Amino acid sequence: MIGVVSDIHGNLPALRAVLKSIDALGCDRLISLGDVTGYYAEPGRCIDLLRQRDAIQLLGNHDEYLVSGSGCPRSKMVSELLKHQRKAVTDEQISFMSTLNPRFDEGEYSFVHGGWDNPLDQYLYRISADTLPDGWSCYFSGHTHVQILAEFEGKTYCNPGSVGQPRDGDSRAAFATLNGGGINLHRVEYDIDESVHAMKQAGFIEEKLWLNLYDGAQIGGRIDKVIVE
Repeated sequence: MIGVVSDIHGNLPALRAVLKSIDALGCDRLISLGDVTGYYAEPGRCIDLLRQRDAIQLLGNHDEYLVSGSGCPRSKMVSELLKHQRKAVTDEQISFMSTLNPRFDEGEYSFVHGGWDNPLDQYLYRISADTLPDGWSCYFSGHTHVQILAEFEGKTYCNPGSVGQPRDGDSRAAFATLNGGGINLHRVEYDIDESVHAMKQAGFIEEKLWLNLYDGAQIGGRIDKVIVE
């Protein structure tokens, strides 16, 4: 059985809770769809946890911002948070992250961070059979932070949701499991207060940076959804 996670975003308590659940389910492989970094206080420790488990890791857009030092073109706030992220990871971790790709294909399965037109930074807020390229039977992507499983004729699409910053109105950390072609979605409670404490310890005092965690929303409070067509 394979555990599929995405968008951890430096939220160590959420990742620990998910990994505990994945272990209890009996998963023997782990795939991360990217954005292990970004937003929250402990990206380096999250990177190390995935590496200790020999996880297949994809590059997410936040990871690319960190590796390249470019900052986020869409958000000044994210760019400011990235300054802390850079201090919270080592040069060796950056070197490791620079080796990652935003897409991984294996047999009938295709995994990307964003979408198949732009594996790094395409938001799939609408999903149809035409969204998914031919060549595989099961498709996984992250990036939207919205957990969803959709069936089409000959194709299955899954977004496992976000471990570290769910945006679908459910504050619980999200992940998926893949077992012989069968896909299941999972949610698990974690200690959000511990994540908030880590942010405060790192010097962040603006409540808007973490209040959304309690609501399962974007920073600012927006709840997102994915439309299946």
